[in-house]
Amino acid sequence: MSKALKPADLRVKSVDELQALLLDLKREQFNLRFQQATGQNEGASRVRVVRRDIARIKTIVAQAAKKTAAASAAANS
Repeated sequence: MSKALKPADLRVKSVDELQALLLDLKREQFNLRFQQATGQNEGASRVRVVRRDIARIKTIVAQAAKKTAAASAAANS
């Protein structure tokens, strides 16, 4: 994953796919933090990109959950 993820590309994925991608990004973030702590980090800008991708995915998952909750509340009314 060399580039930042686009929100439009993320919105077409299912919540399960987003959760799997989020797990991968968190692992990468851990590895980057570990590299930074040991002085081996060559791609310092990648830390920022990964952090923002994690935020994008969390936002889209929260929006999907809110949309689902609103739809079920409307169906129950």
